[in-house]
Amino acid sequence: MIAEQFRTVRTNIEFSAVDKTLKTILFTSSEQSEGKSTVATNTAVTWAQQGKKVLLIDADMRRPTLHATFSFPNTQGLSSILAGNADLQDTVHPTVIKNLAALTSGPIPPNPADLLNSKRMHTLLETVQAQYDVVVLDVPPLLSVTDSQLLSASVDGVILVVRQGVAQRVDVQRSVELLKMSKATLLGYVLNDVEPKHGHGYGYGYGYGYGYGYGYGYESKAKSK
Repeated sequence: MIAEQFRTVRTNIEFSAVDKTLKTILFTSSEQSEGKSTVATNTAVTWAQQGKKVLLIDADMRRPTLHATFSFPNTQGLSSILAGNADLQDTVHPTVIKNLAALTSGPIPPNPADLLNSKRMHTLLETVQAQYDVVVLDVPPLLSVTDSQLLSASVDGVILVVRQGVAQRVDVQRSVELLKMSKATLLGYVLNDVEPKHGHGYGYGYGYGYGYGYGYGYESKAKSK
């Protein structure tokens, strides 16, 4: 049931930009602990299962999680590439999921925002777009640091993860304002940890546009990180 929910999220993302090919998609949230990494990873898996060649990038160089999710070493990764200390082909890991590759964050740098807004980052995005069908980026929360706002205008679309019971309305509204200021394309939001009307557990919903509201939920036992 959880897998079907993420397939629905994937399908709705694709329908949100019918006149545009989505190659680079950024997942973020307003604050920490809203489940953006879980949603980004699972949505990337559904694209890979669809037969697309997918690269999942951990661009949260402040609180990285991708290496732990897949049990990869994190001695080299995105920060190493952007600092000029490693090459892309030497740092990308194949995963147990067919068609899905992962690029971990690498060592935590002192200047993540500068690295993500650098010419090397923009060059990297151009390179991976030519090599993969879909590139999914997991980035820091919008209200915590400027990293995501700087990068949001350089991708084809942004998904805002909103966790019910955790996210505050004013924070979500402020996040939307920041994305507008950056001229980012907000494809929609994923409402995480939806309480179903019947039964127990959590679910995921999807909504469109720059507004804030409640999406539809599915009963499941999904847990977010």
